Amino acid sequence: MILSPSRIEQPELESEVLRGNRLGDPHVRRVTVYLPPGHDNLPDRRYPTVYLLSSHGNTGPGLLNWRPWDVSIKDQLDALITSGRVGPLIVVMPDMWTRFGGSQFINSTGMGRYEDYLIHEIVPLIDRNYRTLAHRDHRAVMGRSSGGFGAITQAMHHPEVFGAFACHSGDLYWEFTCLPGLSRMHQRLARYGDLDSFIAQIPEIRPKDGAFWDLIMTVCWAAAFGDNPQHPRGFDLPIDPHTGALNEEVWQRWLAHDPIRKLDQPRYADALRQMRLAYIDVGSYDEYQLQVGARVLHRKLEALGIPHLYEEYPDGHRHTDYRYANSLERLYEALQ
Repeated sequence: MILSPSRIEQPELESEVLRGNRLGDPHVRRVTVYLPPGHDNLPDRRYPTVYLLSSHGNTGPGLLNWRPWDVSIKDQLDALITSGRVGPLIVVMPDMWTRFGGSQFINSTGMGRYEDYLIHEIVPLIDRNYRTLAHRDHRAVMGRSSGGFGAITQAMHHPEVFGAFACHSGDLYWEFTCLPGLSRMHQRLARYGDLDSFIAQIPEIRPKDGAFWDLIMTVCWAAAFGDNPQHPRGFDLPIDPHTGALNEEVWQRWLAHDPIRKLDQPRYADALRQMRLAYIDVGSYDEYQLQVGARVLHRKLEALGIPHLYEEYPDGHRHTDYRYANSLERLYEALQ
């Protein structure tokens, strides 16, 4: 039998939970879906599903883009399945973009209900319209960088939805991940006047240089982790706007979202114990020192007796999508 080729579909989803979000971001979006080779030949076959969450500054459709000296996720999946390293599976790449470059995949008054969007709208859409094995034992979530944070966070929050996860170079250990950007936030904002002026100017700012990305990442974290429904923008500033010093009360709210600290709560540790696979990897030379958080997480999981697979490899943070091959192979095994 000649197998039908893989293909990408992008069904449109009109989201009720994103409608009227504070940033005015679209509530009608397309969900990117990879269907494996042979999908059209076997109309009775059902498939495990992996939800791939993008890093900050990217989104689901962007994962398909051509990049020099790199392989697109579609080509990577095709090669893995054709070679037999991974069996046929459906991969879903949600669009979770916001004006701040991402959503951190959680609900927040500053950006919108992106966790509800994923769990209560996208997952049911996929299970209704595609031949999935619609059970948590056959459904995984994975991602890199902020997507890695999203993957482990969703596994902690929704073990009834996801039965496995892979966290690649995830945002962990806020002291090293977030504080460097917070220490520069007042200086970065001074270029634009204040936070509200920066937010208003985001689409038109040129050039979008390293300082811009440093600031917008920190603003994205602020909107996700500094929730305040009573504030006009929906979140509190994590620093004193006059001195630049850390606002300790808001900082404590941020820390509550760090997956390492969340493990101190039995319900989150128990959620990870339910995983058929907990996969964590990181580059030993990560430019954002995320290897420190990964090592701390690894030791904490060991101390709690939570089974997991931990790997370090000799690379940095950027352009490490090739590591998906390692986790996808193991995720597919776990989802059988």
